[in-house]
Amino acid sequence: MNIEQLTKVFKQNFTGDYAVFSAPGRINIIGEHTDYNNGFVLPGAINKTIDLVIHINKDSNIINAVANDLNEKESFTKDTTETKYHWTKYILGVVGELNKLGCNIPGFDCVFGGDVPIGSGMSSSAALESVVGLALNELLDLNLSRFQLAKVGQMSEHNYVGVRCGIMDQFASLFGDEGKLVKLDCRSLEYEMIPFNPIGYSIVLLDTKVSHSLASSEYNKRRASCEEGVSIIATKYKEVKSLRDVTIDMLEEFIDDMSIETYKRCLYVVGEIDRLQKACEALKENDLITVGKLMFETHDGLQVLYEVSCDELDFLVQIAKGFDGAIGSRVMGGGFGGCTISLVETNKEHDFIEQSSKRFKEKFGHVPVVHEVKIASGARRIM
Repeated sequence: MNIEQLTKVFKQNFTGDYAVFSAPGRINIIGEHTDYNNGFVLPGAINKTIDLVIHINKDSNIINAVANDLNEKESFTKDTTETKYHWTKYILGVVGELNKLGCNIPGFDCVFGGDVPIGSGMSSSAALESVVGLALNELLDLNLSRFQLAKVGQMSEHNYVGVRCGIMDQFASLFGDEGKLVKLDCRSLEYEMIPFNPIGYSIVLLDTKVSHSLASSEYNKRRASCEEGVSIIATKYKEVKSLRDVTIDMLEEFIDDMSIETYKRCLYVVGEIDRLQKACEALKENDLITVGKLMFETHDGLQVLYEVSCDELDFLVQIAKGFDGAIGSRVMGGGFGGCTISLVETNKEHDFIEQSSKRFKEKFGHVPVVHEVKIASGARRIM
């Protein structure tokens, strides 16, 4: 977090009093692609954030925003339909969704930046949505709950960015707590804080630097496949509204009525929901070995059934499987690139990173970027 730099840039571009807010990115221990299937997820907020310096201008309808890390600036109104930069859509989406709730958002000036890596599966976009939503909610006395702000962020992605994401990323950014993971029921939005104190183990994120985009057609195709599977099963089982309601036995019953692709997508999700439940019980017993085994199983499912991995990610997970001291590893995030997340014995962390980096460079010509993260608190006002 570099608040001093952001406030300096703000003063160079704007005048008036300002407030400062911060919202974290997130990691997800297990439970990938289950959120939009009304399942469970298990994210945690991290100590990498998007920070925002903002001034409300109630005499104007113009929004002036500076993306400090990208050295880009754009001015727009709530009625803008075409934007110069992709990041503008996230801010515009939050404003638009708040206006749909009757909030009547005025113009404002803001500068944002941070250290959540873009395109690495740590949800920099959700952190931006959360920090903008939280700031406007507090400064304009909108009296919206954090549940509502998470939904605003999700709908921003749906309606302005074109990504039919679930609510996990925004929820984790807003509700995260140090030393705890959020077991979120994506159907009811009920949640439970699960203790996460991996004494003797470290979280290691290895970024392949393979670019991925959640807005790609591949992401939305997988969601459509899940919905297709549900519609087929629901012809007999009327109580089935999402894959959350589907059992393996139900799915097997309809294997001849759906495409192989749809079956594989559904099989992964139904299995992943079960794995998450088992992981939560293991964490309550501080049984990290079981959690690690489930992470490996999740990667296998994402690679073979959901097909959202890539050669670089598979290679890093394979290294982890053969490394004495790495107890779990998988692709993290939407897939098609980004990071692996691994649980590694702390005293072997350096050797794991060194070996992974060396072998990765030999095969792909560059080293993965190492991201050091810890579980941290959720979105908040700084000053």
